[in-house]
Amino acid sequence: MRFVIVGAGRVGLRTARALEESGHEVVLIERDPTAVERARAEGYDVIEGDATQESVLQRADLESADALGALSGDLSTNFVACMVANHYGCRTVLRIDEDYREEIYRKYASDVDEVIYPERLGAIVAKNALLGGNIRAVADIAQNLQLVELTVTVDSPMRGYTLSELELPADTELLAFGKKGESLTIPDPDQSLEEGDSLAILADFEKLDDVRRIVVGDGSVAAKGGA
Repeated sequence: MRFVIVGAGRVGLRTARALEESGHEVVLIERDPTAVERARAEGYDVIEGDATQESVLQRADLESADALGALSGDLSTNFVACMVANHYGCRTVLRIDEDYREEIYRKYASDVDEVIYPERLGAIVAKNALLGGNIRAVADIAQNLQLVELTVTVDSPMRGYTLSELELPADTELLAFGKKGESLTIPDPDQSLEEGDSLAILADFEKLDDVRRIVVGDGSVAAKGGA
């Protein structure tokens, strides 16, 4: 497949690397000369120019592209690029940073195929690294939804209980479960939670700390329902 990425900054380059490692073709559009040279030095095909200009986007041959990812740090550029790409029949992915919050999301989300929040996802990873909990951000589903993978520890208040007894907060859902060293599968309510087991949980962003305490434990909760 062929993809056009607007923005050769941190998010754009990481996405380009991931796509190329999967065998896909990628072309980047970037207006900052320094970023252009950095991306070209890594061997990427880069179009230097302003992605709000249709003539620049046309140089990326949108008609042959499967999707456009507008991943620059500028929302206006990202939105204009998505609107032009829509005209050419491209699937569109719009990056919105945390600062723009819900009013921007509600205004623009219906006009693109996907809206992503890479800064928020990165913040989750950093926060939980600092906390030291066994939690890994997997995907940023929507503005308020995160898919995370958690590992049961010896401190987990749910260790020894079955999945049917797992009491998660409202606005969260267990999607998959895997015993230690095994792949994630559809959860079996009769399976027990033991140290090293993994759970994939879809959770409201505001409930992630509660989910972490229940599944991973933080040393402050000794037993289910305890304090």
